[in-house]
Amino acid sequence: MELLRSLVFVPGNRANMLERALGFGADVVMVDLEDSVPPGEKVAARELAVEWVPRLRAAGRRVMVRVNSLDTGLTTDELAAVVSPDLSGISIGKGDTQWDLQQVDRLLAPLEASAGIEAGTLRVIPWIETAMAIVHVYEMARASRRIAGIAFGAEDYTNDMGVIRNDFGEECYYARSAVAVAAKAAGVAALDGPFVGFRDPDGLGTDAGNARQMGYTGKFAIHPAQIDIINETFSPHPDDVAYARQVVEAWDEAEAAGRGSLSIDGRMVDVPVVKRAQNLLALVAEIERQTAATPR
Repeated sequence: MELLRSLVFVPGNRANMLERALGFGADVVMVDLEDSVPPGEKVAARELAVEWVPRLRAAGRRVMVRVNSLDTGLTTDELAAVVSPDLSGISIGKGDTQWDLQQVDRLLAPLEASAGIEAGTLRVIPWIETAMAIVHVYEMARASRRIAGIAFGAEDYTNDMGVIRNDFGEECYYARSAVAVAAKAAGVAALDGPFVGFRDPDGLGTDAGNARQMGYTGKFAIHPAQIDIINETFSPHPDDVAYARQVVEAWDEAEAAGRGSLSIDGRMVDVPVVKRAQNLLALVAEIERQTAATPR
């Protein structure tokens, strides 16, 4: 199980921010070479990423790099520069079909071999951010075994659709839901794009809570102040954990007695309820394991 609750963007051209990221509590530090880096600083950002990926990894951070899209002509050089045993994977946007991700897979394979990395180890998180990508979202989620999750990019999606974003987000309901459903069907993480109001913790909490109710399992951050709220939102609530333990314990007892269902507090408990409880407890165990292994 890959823990992908919180993924925080750090501009790849800002050494001071990369240094701050040494202490971030996000599940993934995403060094960004794309949208947060001006065109004239792309090469400098790439060089800083080469320096900082191993430093972040040595500090216990799990590190990925968001590279520029295939149509920029920058992707090949960026991948060649950043691929190393310290890198967990890459993120890439602006793709429209599974072909784009298969091309990324073909680029990564020889780089892994050259870096002494086991084939297929590096993970990929594509951004779904155009109307065409929404049409092909399930195929994109299944395009490669490297796909760890798919991310919904509302800003680029609304730009592509020619609509204005508002505070309620009705313009994204269909696309946002489609990404979550496709991710679940493909067996990968559903990752929501960032909430841009980084000084609005209440708004972030509401937005992240809505995403979780839609089936998202994690969310990107654009500011370190957002990380704790995102981690909390996408972690099981203590009351739910207690109930899940109660369900599993009662089910084990019922199963030993030859019963196929039971009730707890007047509510029927059958196989789907038990599976949900077991999955929740597995997530709790993984959070505890990775938290213990990662310096904060």
